[in-house]
Order: sequence, then structure tokens, then C-alpha cells
Amino acid sequence: MRIPLQMSRTRLVMGAAGIAAVVLFAWLLAPAHARSAHQEASPAIEVSTAPVVPRNVPIYLEGLGTVQAFYTVKVTAQVNGQLTKVAFVEGQQVKRGQLLAQIDPRPYQAALDGARAALAKDTAQLADARKDLARYVYLEPKKLASQQQVDTQRALVAQLKAQTEADQAAIESAATELSYTRITSPINGRTGIRLVDPGNIVHSTDTTGIVVLTQLQPITAIFTLPEDTFEAVAGAMAKGPVDVLATSQEGDGSVLDQGTVKLIDNQIDQTTGTIRLKAVFPNTGLKLWPGQFVNVRLRERTDENALTVPAAALQRGPDGMFVFVVQPDSTVAMQPVEVANNSESLAIVTKGLRAGQRVVTTNLFRLQPGTRVRVLAPSPANAAAASAARTEAPRHQAS
Repeated sequence: MRIPLQMSRTRLVMGAAGIAAVVLFAWLLAPAHARSAHQEASPAIEVSTAPVVPRNVPIYLEGLGTVQAFYTVKVTAQVNGQLTKVAFVEGQQVKRGQLLAQIDPRPYQAALDGARAALAKDTAQLADARKDLARYVYLEPKKLASQQQVDTQRALVAQLKAQTEADQAAIESAATELSYTRITSPINGRTGIRLVDPGNIVHSTDTTGIVVLTQLQPITAIFTLPEDTFEAVAGAMAKGPVDVLATSQEGDGSVLDQGTVKLIDNQIDQTTGTIRLKAVFPNTGLKLWPGQFVNVRLRERTDENALTVPAAALQRGPDGMFVFVVQPDSTVAMQPVEVANNSESLAIVTKGLRAGQRVVTTNLFRLQPGTRVRVLAPSPANAAAASAARTEAPRHQAS
């Protein structure tokens, strides 16, 4: 009875092992089949795409700048007197030579009249002395006048002539001081806040001034770049005028004006490791104002036929940058790329893509290699963003 029982237990164990093997085999096959069925059953993910486009892309260096007036003049009195008139309105655009203020001219007009009278008196005396000299010269050979009289009269003529020249100088000085009572604009510019009111006594030694004038058209901006950009900037300037853009520091970064680099400062700031540059802008729209902080973008060069993609398509992984490329079967593949320059909306790809490929720009967090996608038609907002991306150039950040 023991032998049949042992055989029964052996058969039981072997049967159980067989059943376990069948279950294990079915379990191994089930995930692949379920995964395949799930993929076929799951809907395609809606995405937006953009083509890889070759274009000529200007490369910019960007730094922080401060706007400065092209000319700044503090208008002060050059003579003493009462300010009788202020002929400008605060904030007015004035032209060179335009009257700004008037100082009481009467004391200086009187001084000028006195100088002219002194010249008339001395001129008359000079004419009389010259006639006497002519008589003495005529009588001297006839022994009717001595040589001493001739010499004395000749000296008197020279003295009176010098006196008339001094009178003429006094007239010019008085006329100059009289002209200073009429204060005119030395430049084309805009007036600031009036610093003195009519009726006050002004002096040539006053440091406050009457008004400050600033020339706003054209206008300049002083900005800085890292010292390691010096060779690139100097090389660009050696080839011709270098364009710069002044952009707003607001979120939109709108372009305020376009100008050219005027000069690179003659030394590098060793404390900050930066170089200072000066750019000139026409400022026709008066969007730049003295003291304003702006971002200045200097065009270093232009990359010809560079492959570009929207910056939104770029993803960063453990092995570097990558994009999702749409395949012919409407699935996506992960493609590693190398990026040379990029901005908020556009990037230059140097390796990993070719022209004409389409990269995914939305719903990237839902994608993985092999995911099926459905490409959406571009909306007006997306089309506007794509247009902005085509016009914006990548840039190096500098401060």
C-alpha cells in the first residue's frame, strides 16, 4: 500500500509543475500581447510640429546699456544782471540760436555807447594830430619848425592811433557782453525743468544754471560686453559698420531703435572683465531717453544656411539635447542634436537633423519613442509665433 501512495504523490508533483510551466509561459506572452493591443487601442496624441528650415541667421551679442544724450549743455549766465525774460517752455524742442532767456541789457548797452563815444573822441584827436604833423614836416626843411617838434608830433600821432585801437577793443568787449544778455541755445535739443524764474538776479559765477539742454536725436547708449568678445567685435567693426538693436527690458523685449557701434573704449575694465562700447541711434521715434536702461544687441556675424528649429522643440536629457522627429508612419523618434546658438524662440542645430524634417513643439511631456501622434493644423496664434521665430535671431547672452 505504501508503494502506490508514493507514486501518486510523484504524479501529483509532476502535474503541478506542468501546470506552473504552462501558466508561466502564458504570463510571459501576455504583456507583449497586451502592450500591442493597448498601443493599437490608445488614441494618437495631438501635437504641433515645425519644419527644420535652413536660413541666414544673424548672431547677436547682448549686453546691458544706459542711454545717454548725444550732447548735454547746462545753460548759465555769462554776465550779471536781472533775468527779465524766459523764452522757452519746459520740455520744448529748441533749435540752435533760438532765444532762451533775456538779461536786462541796459547797463551793457550804455557801456557799449560809452566805448563808441571814446573811439569817436580819440579818432578826432588823431586826425588833428596827423594834420599838425603834416604842417611840421612841411615847415621843418625851411627851418620854421624844429626836428624836435616833428618827432614829438609823430609820437603823439602814434599814441592817439594806439588809443583808437584800444577804444575799438573796448567796443568789441562791450558788444560781446551785451550779446551775452541774450541767451540762446547752443545746440538743437530739448529743454528740461526751468532752474530760475524771471526777476531773479543771475551771475556769471552761478553754478545752478538756467536750464539743461539735451540732444535726443541722435542719441547714444553705453553698454558692456565680456572681454572675451573683444576680438569678435573688433573683427566685425574692421569689416564695416556693425548694427546694434536697443530693446526694452520689459518682458516682450520689443525693439526700440536700430543704430551702429561708434567705438570700443580704449581699455578693458579689469574689475569687471568687460569692455565698454558706444552705439549711436537716430531715435526718430523718441523711444530712447537719457538715463534709460536698455538691452543692446550687437550683430556679431551672420550664419549662412543654418538649420533652425523652434526653441520649444528642444528637450534636455541625461545625454544632452534632443528633439522628437515625426516619422512617415506618424510616430515619433527621439533624435539627439547639437545646438550652436538659441534664443527664446529659435535655435540653430549643427548636428542631428536635416532640412525638411518636422519636429514636435507641443505636448512633449506625453511623448516617448514610438508614440503615435496626430499633427494639428497651425492656429493663428501658432502661426504668429512661428513668424516671430523666423524673424528673431539667436544671440549670446552677455552682461
